[in-house]
Formats: sequence, structure tokens, C-alpha cells
Amino acid sequence: MATTPDASSHSSDSDPSSSQGAANTAKPQPNAGTGAAFVDQVDPALLGQLRDGPLNEKFDGKDDNKYELTEADCPEKLGFAYSSFKKWSILTVIFLVQVSMNFNTSLYSNNLDNIEERFDISAQAARCGAMIFLVTYAFGCELWAPWSEELGRRPILQASLFLVNIWQIGAGLAPNFGALLVFRALGGLSSAGGSVTLGMIADIFDSDTQQHAVNFIVLSSVGGSVLGPIVGGFSENFLGYGWNFWIQLIFGGFVQLLHLVTVPETRATILLDKEAKRRRKTGEQPNCWGPDELVPFRKRFSGKELAVIWIRPFKMFVTEPIVLFLSLLSGFSDALIFMFLQSFSLIFIDQYNFTTITGNLAFISILVGYLIAYFLFMAFIKKNVRDRAANPDNEQIQFESRLWLLTFTAPCLWIGLFGFAWTSPPVQSHWIAPAIFAAVIGIANFSIYMATIDYMIAAYGPYSASATGGNGFSRDFLAGVLTVPATPFYTNIGPPHNLNYASTILACIAFLVTIPVYIFYFKGEWFRKRSPFAQVLQEARTDGPNRRVSSIAAIRRGSLRFRESQSCVNSLVVDGEGQGQSSGVDPEK
Repeated sequence: MATTPDASSHSSDSDPSSSQGAANTAKPQPNAGTGAAFVDQVDPALLGQLRDGPLNEKFDGKDDNKYELTEADCPEKLGFAYSSFKKWSILTVIFLVQVSMNFNTSLYSNNLDNIEERFDISAQAARCGAMIFLVTYAFGCELWAPWSEELGRRPILQASLFLVNIWQIGAGLAPNFGALLVFRALGGLSSAGGSVTLGMIADIFDSDTQQHAVNFIVLSSVGGSVLGPIVGGFSENFLGYGWNFWIQLIFGGFVQLLHLVTVPETRATILLDKEAKRRRKTGEQPNCWGPDELVPFRKRFSGKELAVIWIRPFKMFVTEPIVLFLSLLSGFSDALIFMFLQSFSLIFIDQYNFTTITGNLAFISILVGYLIAYFLFMAFIKKNVRDRAANPDNEQIQFESRLWLLTFTAPCLWIGLFGFAWTSPPVQSHWIAPAIFAAVIGIANFSIYMATIDYMIAAYGPYSASATGGNGFSRDFLAGVLTVPATPFYTNIGPPHNLNYASTILACIAFLVTIPVYIFYFKGEWFRKRSPFAQVLQEARTDGPNRRVSSIAAIRRGSLRFRESQSCVNSLVVDGEGQGQSSGVDPEK
């Protein structure tokens, strides 16, 4: 075993005075570079081993003679070792799972007439079912996140899908509108969403290869939202109230079964625990333990730790300019899509005399925009990877260059809205004109979601889950809040040009919220250097090579504050993850 100058401190445990001295020595001093921010009582020898020496050491003290299994011991057992075919097979199933979850958010709007008739309520009251699902969905994604880190992606995603499917049955059989709202709220809270699906990307792709996978899953997220009305036109025209929920149930049941049969556990720490148990059972390595086995579950999930995890995304949302303004842009962009769910019928059905089916098929234009943006990013990512590899020390290229394509596509949001506004009736134009501008808005919405997530992952490193968690929360929450006032907004502003004026107001707002894209593209480094969260990653890049999250599991014995690196999407691997935990910066203070 590699030794360090401080290793002898363990030999004096039987001497009270020596123990006291060792305890005092173990307390890192501020800015000492030994983990003052996160580790309060870890022996410097242990930290030295983690930073400078092999990670596969036996740990003294409480975990004496217990050998911690790391990724370096069994790389072939982890998701990173899967073949390209297996990785993309898993992603394809996860793609369908994510489509299913977002499909549930939008199909409901094609059931409003049936809900009004069944429960004798107004259209505005009926829209509350869509609103409450989206708002609780925003909270649900955050609440599920830490559990997938501890219990594994597979059981958590199965539990989420199972509960969502159960609540679909309740909604379909709801005896009154109050019960329907309760089941919709439970369905939203039960939806794990991107908190698990994006996290699985980190389990099987390294940081340099994960952008294409993120691009793929982003397509499933935004695509599922517009698939709802496309399918919903047929269900609204031919089927009754209950079938709106039975369709969601059938789709959800199918993807749950497909996931159960085809997708293995991918979370690295869970796989390491499993391999360690196998080695102990076979006698191959009796002293071998997995990273999560060395800390009791009740300590890893204390109330204080859960509070830190769940509060941090909201804290970063209000204190970090990058997170705040890019999340507001992303949230506003997504909210537009759900406002369109209400406004498309006013334009294409009421003004252009489309049928229920053809009016909802107009949403294909947004889907076309998504596909165009998806392929644009496929080409851009290849170029960006080459540029970053050629310029490893250029921070602007490593971070802000990820926003380059967005500087061209972000204006599509307000351009599309202006165009949509003044090609809509009573302006005389062919129906294809507003449909084309809807596709332009689709390009912007996809680009904003993809680019802001990619940039936040890169900029915030071990805190990227909290950063992107704020992004996702903003998207779902704003979409839910703006769903109810969408129709009054489009019908009550200055008739007969109400449709034109409403979209024009949204275009003006869109122009304002896209301005930060250019500020962060050109001056992002200035903001990052003043962010205590981003500086954790910067110090890690300076200190040493890449390490994945399971490589620092030993710090758990010193301080459970290691959770600064964990939650769902922040497990997306970036340069220096894990090393940031030994930084002298404490972003929580």
C-alpha cells in the first residue's frame, strides 16, 4: 500500500493524547487545498491518496481492512464498457420512455370538451388539469433525482413508470373533477422525466462522447410534447373521455415493459456494489466492498443531506446569472409550445376551418422544426468536439463555444413569433405561412434547450445537475403556469387583431430573453470566474486528470457533503468531476 508522511497518525489510536493530536491534524485549514470546504474530519493521508496516489487502497480507522472497489478495478463491468450498439439500444428505449412522459403532459388538452361535458365545468377550469400536471412534473423531476443515484436508475424508473400508469387508471375512472385533478397531480409528481433519463447518459458515455446522446434525448423530450396533440386530434374526434387516459396508459405500459426487459442497471456505484458482493461471495476478494456499502443508507439519506440536494437547484436559480437567465429563456421557449396547444385551434380550426384532426396535424410543423435543429446540432457537435480537442487550454472554446450555434438559432424564437403573428388571420395569407413560422419557433425551442443544457453541464461540472435542474424546473413550471391564461390571452387582446397582437407581445418578450445568449457567449468567462460553483470545476481542471463520481466515494466516510457532486443530471461527466470535492471553495456559504 502506498504510504504518505501522515500515515503514521493512525498508529497512535490507543493513546488518547495521540488520538487528540491526530484529530486536530485531520482538520484541514482554510485554503489548504485538502478539502476544507467539504471534508471536516478526513485524515490528510486519505486525501493525499485520493489526490496523488492510487485510489485502490485499504482505508484505516473505522473502515479498517476494507478495500473499496473502484472503476479502475473492473471497468469491464460498467456501462462505459458497453458496445456502441448496446449503448444506443439502451438510449433508444430511454428515448421512448421520455417521449411517453412528455406525451402525458400534452395529450390531456385534446380531452377538454369531454371533460367539460362529463363534469359540467368551464373550459378554463378543465385546463387546470393540464396546468397542475406540468407544475407537479417540475417538482417531481427534482424529487426523484437523488433516489436514482442511491438505489439505481432501473428500479427508480420502473417505480416512476408504474406509479404514472396507476394514476392514469384513476384519472380515467375519476368520479368528479376534484378527483381528476388529484390524479393528474400525482401523475406529475410521479414522473421522473429527465432527472433519470439524462442521468443514464452519464452512466454509459464519457464526457467527450456524450453530446450526441444528449442531443438524442433532448429530441425525445421536446418531441413527446408535440406528439400529444398530433395523436390527440384522432382521439378527440373518434374516442370519448376515458380513451384519452387509456392511450397514455397503453403507451406507458408498453415502455415500462420494454424498459424492464431490455435495459440493465447502468449506475456505476450500483454496479460496483454488485461486483464487490460477487467477489466476496466467491472468495475471490473477501475484503472487497462497493462504494455505497461503506456508508449506511440512513447517513447517506439523512434529512440534512436531502435538504441540501433539493434546495441547491433553487438556490442556483436565483443566485447564478448564467442559470437564471438561460433557464428563463429555456422556460419561456417551452411555455410557448404549451400556449400553442391552446392557440393553434383558434387559428387553424376557427379561422382556417380545419377539422379537429387536420387542425392538430398542424403541430407537425413544430416537429419538423425540431428535426431540423436536431440535425444541425449533429453537425455542430462534430465540429465542436474537434475544436475543443485542438484547444484544450482555451476556456472560451471549452465552454462558451457550445453556445455558438445558439447565437444563430435563438433569434428564430422572436422571428418566428413575429412571422406567426402577422401571417395569422385576419391577415390574408395561406395557412402554410403560420405553419412555416411555427417550424422556425420549433428550431429555436430545440436549440435553446440543447445548448443551454450542454453549456451548463460544461460550466458547472459537479454542480451541473443543480444548474440544469433549474433549467428543467423552469421549463415545466412556466409551461404549466402559462397554460391556463393562454386562451384568454389570445382572445381578449384588441379584437379583431387579437391573434396578431398576442403573438407580437410574445415576440417582444422573446427578443428580450434571448439577449443573455450573446452576453454569455462573449463574456461567459467573466461570469464563471465570479461563480463559486463554477470555480469548483476550474480548480479541479487545474489540480488533476478526469475522475468519475465513484472515484471519490471514499470521501463519504469523512463527510457526507460529497453530495455536492451528485443528483441526476450533474452526474453527466465533465472534466475534473470528483476532484472538485477537494477544493478549498465552499459554494454553499
